[in-house]
Amino acid sequence: MTPADANIFAERSCAPKTAKALAQDAEREVIHLLSIKRQLMQEIAGWIAENHLKQAEVATRLNISRPRISDVVNQKTSKFTIDAPVTMLSKLGKPVTITVG
Repeated sequence: MTPADANIFAERSCAPKTAKALAQDAEREVIHLLSIKRQLMQEIAGWIAENHLKQAEVATRLNISRPRISDVVNQKTSKFTIDAPVTMLSKLGKPVTITVG
């Protein structure tokens, strides 16, 4: 079992310099993905506030649990993949457009 703070690339016998570079690339990617999830969740929270709705009302509209809405509002990004808030936004009439590049 690899400890949480270990460099998994070093554990897989990569050269130290390569392992460090791969770990840094992975960390940058994670930070970027978290930023995307936060932005999507902020859009949902903003929509809820703009429409003066309670979390329970939104949960009913999205056919999900109220605690799940709470997780969105409180930006618990680790509990979501990117597709979950994208789907929620679409159901709320706020389709997401993705631009690559």
